[in-house]
Amino acid sequence: MVNAVSPATGDARRVSGNAATDGKAADLDAYLQAVRACRICRDAPTAGGQLPHEPRPVVRAAATARILICGQAPGTRVHASGKPFTDPSGDRLRDWLGIDEATFYDTTRIAIVPMGFCFPGQNGRGADLPPRRECAPTWQDGVVDRLPNLELMLLVGAHAQRWHLGARACRSLSETVAAWREITAAGERPVRFPLPHPSWRNSGWLKRNTWFAEDLLPVLRARVRAIVEAR
Repeated sequence: MVNAVSPATGDARRVSGNAATDGKAADLDAYLQAVRACRICRDAPTAGGQLPHEPRPVVRAAATARILICGQAPGTRVHASGKPFTDPSGDRLRDWLGIDEATFYDTTRIAIVPMGFCFPGQNGRGADLPPRRECAPTWQDGVVDRLPNLELMLLVGAHAQRWHLGARACRSLSETVAAWREITAAGERPVRFPLPHPSWRNSGWLKRNTWFAEDLLPVLRARVRAIVEAR
């Protein structure tokens, strides 16, 4: 394998020498260029009002990635930086996964593909709005389909869980995350792993649900470690 620079991500990506994977890599790069040029929520919104600011789609992926982090949508800091999870929630998520920043942002190993690629704005109370509803139906499956080496999908939050689990998502996020053993043992490939959002606003949830740190996190860290170290 050799390293090359992806024209779509600006990041180093690994070229395998395998025609199928390399073809997917070229296809993915072209697809991500289209994602980053998307202006549907501003110019032709189909689900709610017009996005009130210039879109800035934030997505990171390479065809060799074996882990996918599917979150919600960029917040204000990520909208400014163009880099996902550059905030306290990112620090918490990296701690949950047991990996450092270099590994987290290595697109050859980990793809970060939120349900909404652009910052959706805030409501009157200053809380982030849900992901734009135009985004996932337009782009989500197309990105995932171009990641042929995925082994593990981390579904961060209810939006990602409803999309990627379908009828197997429970009535609430708490119930879905609590069912993580059944979900990860369902035999799907890649394996789906439901998680709450790592926002510090969820600190109360974490204190009430001590099983998350005691039971789920050790299993999650072991799975992630096995995958990132296998290369």
